[in-house]
Amino acid sequence: MPGKVYVSRLLPPVVMEALRSAREISDLKFNDQDRPAARRELMEGARWCDVLVSQLVDRIDAEVFDSNPRLKLVANYAVGYDNIDVREATKKKVPVSNTPGVLTETTADLAWTLIMAVARRLVEADHFMRTGKYTSWAPMLLLGQDVNGKVLGVVGLGRIGYAVARRAMGFNMRVLYTDVERKPYDSEVGANYVDMETLLREADFVTLHPFLDKGSRHLIDDRELKMMKRTAYLINTSRGPVVNEKALAKALKEGTIAGAGLDVYEREPEMEPELGRLANVVVLPHIASATIETRTAMGMIVVRNTLAVLRGEKPPTCVNPAVFVSDESKAVD
Repeated sequence: MPGKVYVSRLLPPVVMEALRSAREISDLKFNDQDRPAARRELMEGARWCDVLVSQLVDRIDAEVFDSNPRLKLVANYAVGYDNIDVREATKKKVPVSNTPGVLTETTADLAWTLIMAVARRLVEADHFMRTGKYTSWAPMLLLGQDVNGKVLGVVGLGRIGYAVARRAMGFNMRVLYTDVERKPYDSEVGANYVDMETLLREADFVTLHPFLDKGSRHLIDDRELKMMKRTAYLINTSRGPVVNEKALAKALKEGTIAGAGLDVYEREPEMEPELGRLANVVVLPHIASATIETRTAMGMIVVRNTLAVLRGEKPPTCVNPAVFVSDESKAVD
């Protein structure tokens, strides 16, 4: 039977048209304002729909699941899903899906954009030029650091970390990585497996790509920042809580490290105020996946998951497949 879909914020036009035209969808409602759905709006949509299409900024908790026992899917428009209480979803037998795979290359591109921007002080230079401060070429003007031939430290050699490391080959860099275990494909990008302390002490650029869980919250704190070279840079395009922002701001202000490039923050959309006052940090508004091609591809994964569930099938990118295991099967196992 066709089902009702609520989208908490407008997706790219091609995606919205795919939802509108799908015969599996009987009714489509969405937040058409250029802002996150208010809690009241989200709850109204969740109570009404069969499929809830959520954003990373939407808190999908027990209240949401309790409001609608008929809910068939929460389709998160993001790779990460720490905004969703997946344990509660599984308990209520509601599948949760995400949008993996299609963000890899775009996010790796942005990580490299930040590496280049902080190393060569591009944002500072742009401001210098726009404000009319440039009067002549000078030997010491806005000196940065080379990227070519340096050491890149990759924390988490998953899809995105691997893509970042692969790009480093073109810059003749030595690549170190750390992860929960050694990866069998590390030699493909010339990456050497080391412990976290070795990586922090030797890397000129530390780029963060861990999965966010209890173990990776504040993975980078005072202790880790003090291990890094004073000439090193920290790059974060993963999840904000991986870094203690207050500790980072202090390290940047005191010269413990040379600089940082951030696309994510502990308490988005807020960031540690001190970061905004420092010239040696580049701060971006969570735009790692912000290309037309990638955001559209993410949306089409949402569409595929949505239509699959409404057809009575398993969503292709379900993050809690246990919801499809019957109690009888568990008993047999």
